[in-house]
Amino acid sequence: MRTIAFAMCGSFCTFEKALEQLRVLRGMYEVLPVMSETAYSTDTRFGTAVSFRERVEEICGREIVHTIPAAEPIGPKRLAEAVVVAPCTGNTAAKLANAVTDTAVTMAVKSALRVGTPVVLCLATNDALGASFKNIGLLMNTKHVFFVPLRQDDPLQKPNSLVADFSLLPETLDAAFQNRQVQPVLR
Repeated sequence: MRTIAFAMCGSFCTFEKALEQLRVLRGMYEVLPVMSETAYSTDTRFGTAVSFRERVEEICGREIVHTIPAAEPIGPKRLAEAVVVAPCTGNTAAKLANAVTDTAVTMAVKSALRVGTPVVLCLATNDALGASFKNIGLLMNTKHVFFVPLRQDDPLQKPNSLVADFSLLPETLDAAFQNRQVQPVLR
């Protein structure tokens, strides 16, 4: 069975969607969970950090990687055959596009890309069609980076916001293993 890394960033309002897909993927792959330090330690109105950590570890059957040193071997030691970032915030996308490696998630992605491992981004950001657009464009042109198809989640109230269709994560991951981007990217 293939192993994937499933990395979570701080788009807390999409954690339930991410956990639902984590369960689906766990039925198909061994999963190495990774969380940014913020996702790992922050209590929000959507739930406590402890409760999310417990659920992730229960689904995956392993401890969460949540530090930069622990994430660094993912690529070079081939600990995962793909890295999924779900949710991927605009902040994390900007860091990836600009080679900033300051969280466990950005390190997991950097280490994967350095050895040609596919990376699947499941974006959730309120400024995707605004300030984050240039970073998303850079990432769409980056070798081995694939996007779960996106849609505007509230075009009238949040016209710059895009959220990935989390239900398309398994299909996007399968396509990434074939070095193919699921189309259309914007739905």
